[in-house]
Amino acid sequence: MIFGRSERGKPPVEPVTLKILVAGGFGVGKTTLVGAVSEIRPLRTEELLTEAGRPVDDTSGVEGKHTTTVAMDFGRITLREDLVLYLFGTPGQERFWFMWDELSEGALGAVVLADTRRLQDCFAAVDYFERRSLPFLVGVNCFEGAARHPAEDVRRALDLDVDVPLLMCDARDRQSVKEVLVGVVQHAMALAADRRQTVTT
Repeated sequence: MIFGRSERGKPPVEPVTLKILVAGGFGVGKTTLVGAVSEIRPLRTEELLTEAGRPVDDTSGVEGKHTTTVAMDFGRITLREDLVLYLFGTPGQERFWFMWDELSEGALGAVVLADTRRLQDCFAAVDYFERRSLPFLVGVNCFEGAARHPAEDVRRALDLDVDVPLLMCDARDRQSVKEVLVGVVQHAMALAADRRQTVTT
């Protein structure tokens, strides 16, 4: 292989880089999702849960959780030679929501992770992206032991618009997470194409 050129003798491709947010409630699996697909060692800003935070950090349903993201998780995945995604996991607790505006700057779209045992915890993320017209997809993280509900039942419970994609996923599984990420990119691109067509007609 000649330095700076691909094996076929073509100039190296300059990849398009896209920013995707991963949001959702406390303990829903955002850090796990980023770590499952990142091709670099993920940057994590986790701190141990403390007694002082117990009154504001609701750990019901996730009693085994001992750490929490206090700033963001960061990872990177190359979907194709010409497409790289930068993943930014947002903190889940309400006291860190002030960071969402900063993290969402320049994002193509978002994944809202949901846990059917604590669906109400993702309402804030759904509302946030709806208000800002940022394309998003809901990924239902299928935890072991949690009841499995039909996708349409979850969609109704979240009161999602009909055009918002909803996928069942496993935040620990690389292939499952890749399908979610491909889904949010396709959704965002389709919405962008629709907007362009509306402007030109």
